[in-house]
Amino acid sequence: MTFRLLVTMLAIATISMGVSRKPEEAYLDAMPLAGPTSQPIGHFESCERYPRECRPGAIDRGPMKLTPETWSSLVGVNRTVNLIPAMTDMDQYGVEEYWTYPVDAADCEDFVLQKRKLLIERGFSASNLLITVVLQPNGSGHAVLTVRSGLGDFVLDNLRAEIRIWSETEYTYIKRQDSADPGKWVKINDGRDTVAVSAIR
Repeated sequence: MTFRLLVTMLAIATISMGVSRKPEEAYLDAMPLAGPTSQPIGHFESCERYPRECRPGAIDRGPMKLTPETWSSLVGVNRTVNLIPAMTDMDQYGVEEYWTYPVDAADCEDFVLQKRKLLIERGFSASNLLITVVLQPNGSGHAVLTVRSGLGDFVLDNLRAEIRIWSETEYTYIKRQDSADPGKWVKINDGRDTVAVSAIR
């Protein structure tokens, strides 16, 4: 467990005990956003198949409050879905991109869709469960699930069991769903030194 994650978990415990926080501390480690951008073609096609999941729903009331209970749900869903065998869309469907719910195997975006679905079923707001496109250190594209919370943006990733705050991952963040409209996307202004970040474990 990293030092930062340990601090975060202590903060979760503090919040759950009812200790108030200053307003300016309400969203400590959030991804900096930089306005609207294009929707990934795979997500556009997924919205064509599952239109209800891409329509604006409840009002975005801001980042969720993390408690030991909600953290436990995140860990459990991440661990369970990550047990699905990984397989590329090309190997499964014969196309480069096909975003769908996994049955027997999953590509990275399929893991994300399944985690998002299960967490919504557990009462999480869709506005705080955002499909996110990143670049891996080798330059290849990847998808993760961003969870917005009052302590910052956490990442659920099929490539690891540990849930990390976004700034402690080795990825370069490109864009994610708009929290107010799941059918729209926003750019992420990731100005971190990802070479240095990649050394964090």
